[in-house]
Amino acid sequence: MVTGRLCWVPLLLVLGVGSGSGGGGGGSRRRRLLASKVNKHKPWIETSYHGVITENNDTVILDPPLVALDKDAPVPFAGEICAFKIHGQELPFEAVVLNKTSGEGRLRARSPIDCELQKEYTFIIQAYDCGTGPQETAWKKSHKAVVHIQVKDVNEFAPTFKEPAYKAVVTEGKIYDSILQVEAVDEDCSPQYSQICNYEIVTTDVPFAIDRNGNVRNTEKLSYDKQRQYEILVTAYDCGQKPAAQDTLVQVDVKPVCKPGWQDWTKRIEYQPGSGSVPLFPSIHLETCDGAVSSIQITTELQTNYIGKGCDRETYSEKSLQKLCGASSGIIDLLPSPSAATNWTAGLLVDSSEMIFKFDGRQGAKIPDGVVPKNLTDQFTITMWMKHGPSPGVRAEKETILCNSDKTEMNRHHYALYVHNCRLVFLLRKDFDQADTFRPAEFHWKLDQICDKEWHYYVINVEFPVVTLYMDGATYEPYLVTNDWPIHPSHIAMQLTVGACWQGGEVTKPRFAQFFHGSLASLTIRPGKMDSQKVVSCLQACKEGLDINSLESLGQGIKYHFNPSQSVLVMEGDDIGNINRALQKVSYINSRQFPTVGVRRLKVSSKVQCFGEDVCISLPDVDAYVMVLQAVEPQITLHGTDRFWRPTAQFESPRGVTLFPDIKIVSTFTKTEAPGDLKTTAPKSAVFEEMLHNLDFCDILVLGGDLDPKQECLEINHSELHQRHLDATNSTAGYSIYGVGSMSRYEQVLRHIRYRNWRPAALEARRFRLKCSELNGRYSSNEFNLEVSVLHEVRVSDKEHVNHLIVQPPFLQSVHHPESQTGIQRSSVVPSIATVVIIISVCMLVFVVAMGMYRVRIAHQHFTQESEAAKEAEMDWDDSALTITVNPMEKHGAPGRGEDETEEEEEEDLSSSSSDSEGSDEEYGVGRGGHGQGGAAQAQLEWDDSTLPY
Repeated sequence: MVTGRLCWVPLLLVLGVGSGSGGGGGGSRRRRLLASKVNKHKPWIETSYHGVITENNDTVILDPPLVALDKDAPVPFAGEICAFKIHGQELPFEAVVLNKTSGEGRLRARSPIDCELQKEYTFIIQAYDCGTGPQETAWKKSHKAVVHIQVKDVNEFAPTFKEPAYKAVVTEGKIYDSILQVEAVDEDCSPQYSQICNYEIVTTDVPFAIDRNGNVRNTEKLSYDKQRQYEILVTAYDCGQKPAAQDTLVQVDVKPVCKPGWQDWTKRIEYQPGSGSVPLFPSIHLETCDGAVSSIQITTELQTNYIGKGCDRETYSEKSLQKLCGASSGIIDLLPSPSAATNWTAGLLVDSSEMIFKFDGRQGAKIPDGVVPKNLTDQFTITMWMKHGPSPGVRAEKETILCNSDKTEMNRHHYALYVHNCRLVFLLRKDFDQADTFRPAEFHWKLDQICDKEWHYYVINVEFPVVTLYMDGATYEPYLVTNDWPIHPSHIAMQLTVGACWQGGEVTKPRFAQFFHGSLASLTIRPGKMDSQKVVSCLQACKEGLDINSLESLGQGIKYHFNPSQSVLVMEGDDIGNINRALQKVSYINSRQFPTVGVRRLKVSSKVQCFGEDVCISLPDVDAYVMVLQAVEPQITLHGTDRFWRPTAQFESPRGVTLFPDIKIVSTFTKTEAPGDLKTTAPKSAVFEEMLHNLDFCDILVLGGDLDPKQECLEINHSELHQRHLDATNSTAGYSIYGVGSMSRYEQVLRHIRYRNWRPAALEARRFRLKCSELNGRYSSNEFNLEVSVLHEVRVSDKEHVNHLIVQPPFLQSVHHPESQTGIQRSSVVPSIATVVIIISVCMLVFVVAMGMYRVRIAHQHFTQESEAAKEAEMDWDDSALTITVNPMEKHGAPGRGEDETEEEEEEDLSSSSSDSEGSDEEYGVGRGGHGQGGAAQAQLEWDDSTLPY
């Protein structure tokens, strides 16, 4: 030991001596030599490290801790650790020395660590000692150690669903293990926070459940009728129990168990009048549930048996319909609407339209004599609409529709139409002639339609001995014809009845028998004529029915057929696609301008044929209805001159007085318009717009008593009436013009109605009332009242002038004083009494002249107004019998007007109208009233000069 120490000390001394004696260069070498002797070991660290760092934190926890050791003596620099260096590119870590002497260090992050970007880091680290001095000279580095760092995750992200919504379709009545699967994801990096550990249904009280894998299932059987769709919300949780940021929507549609049938059709179809042809089922299609269908037949039926006569036919009178269809003239309506002229139907039961008569087995109607000729020819036609059911009672009796029988004494039926045991029978007994042989007398038809409680149109064409029946346009020959002897001639009157048969003989008291049970309409008879097939088809044609849009696009594989009234359509095909398209084109059409409002039922029935021996598909019927909405109702208005005066000569002339020279018929409807500014709350304004449509009759009724045929009448030009395809009937109560025609056509006819009176002197005024209608009274006009007054003329002598009463006092001496005016007896009197009489007479004359002047003034004004109206009316009259009188007070009665002006106005009045050519003559001798109240007041001022002694 001693030896060693002694050896070491000299070494130091030797080094020291060398250094000191050798100068600067030698000292440096000595120091380096000394340092190399002192820093002779490398730092030492562990060969590998494992570290953990929490994201968004900078501290790395290493295992083992970062410590570097150096075997050199603990002297400055040589025995100290100065640095840890990390090898790698762009690593977010750095190592720092905490204690140079102990060699303790720390690993930390230079920036926030994101686990989602990188979960692990691996790099090389080395330790460096301090070398030999502070200038980092001669540093020694340790061996390379591997550092592996894991980033610890933080649950910063919530789960999100891959889809915002999920949808599935299930069939009712089944339990599903999994209807659908929802899936959520989490952006966290660790398995703990990135995995979805649970799903949950947020919506309560729903028959569904979900497992932790996201499979949704139903917990009970679903019902399509109970609920067709479910919407539920589902959320998700990660393993850190963090819920999803937003729930997802799961929609489950429940479809019914596949049942063959028609799909996607609407039960209610609205129809606006004037819409033309409207498709009934634009989206309908057939569901066969994968059944093998070889062909299918579809029957679409429009059921209108409860509307009027089984269809929305025009409700014009039967005569108007016959004319519209081109039937021959001469038709006789046996069941007309009740009126003053046709009152035999007034006691019968009618429905709301007053066109259909109901017979309950207790009513009958007598047709007045003269309506139908007594003896029909060998050719005639009977038409009618009839609805009839099975006869009541066990033993059915005859139910008479039309019967012509003896009125008294006997009970022979000359001809009759009746129903017996659901058979239609027509009886025709010919009168006896030279050939006393059997002849056809009864014709029987057996048809199911007679008792099916539906409306049918019947036409019996008689061309004796052949009788043909048309029912709904189809021809039927009688299945049975029985013969009988002719009826022996007699002078017994006959009675024609409807709804029952008149039993005039074989009973103590004549009465009705064989009553009819059912409904009748449009019962007519046309003597001597026959209806063609075309006319029959037109008369029973329906204004509403089924239609097919675009027949060309139906395809060659579709067969279709309409019944005559187009209320039933049958289609057949073997391709379901073509059948669907064909049914989608079926539409409803109503050509009436004012259709009957209400429901039209629809029924679609199907027959399916299948391949092979399989059980064929049964398709349920489609039950729907068309709702026909209310049409815009017209308001028919009549207006014109409602009061005028005419001289007696015009009433007596052959042309008479034209009653309605300027009548105007206007039909309007109300149209509601919204205000221009949609933001305002102002009410909608009503705008009246004109509508063009037909009329079917106008009635002129005489007010204040019937016409006296001995002295007055109403007349019209019948040839002009027929040119406009209208008819007319007249009586003492008035005039009726009927037939389907435009409003302008009725105006032209009404403007030629004339009133004549052969004795107008006793007539003050005549009042008339005009009323028109459309659809047999469904839409009626206002009641237009007209008053026509007579202008009584003032007659004076041609040799005397009224002005002479003033300028020639001697004329007063010849004045007579009737008792009716003065009450003074014509006897010898004293002069004083004569003077009084003269004075009174002059006063009365002055009063009469003043009244005459006043009335002439008013008459002139009124005449000027009427002259203008007369220009439009184009009236003419005969003035050959006119008595021209002169008004002596014209110049004095019209102050402020010169003679020239008066003459000019008189000339204008004379040339204004040929029908009012009395003009200036009336101004001089005729007093006239005005319109309204003024005219009524002036009418009281009329005077007659017949009692004035001139």
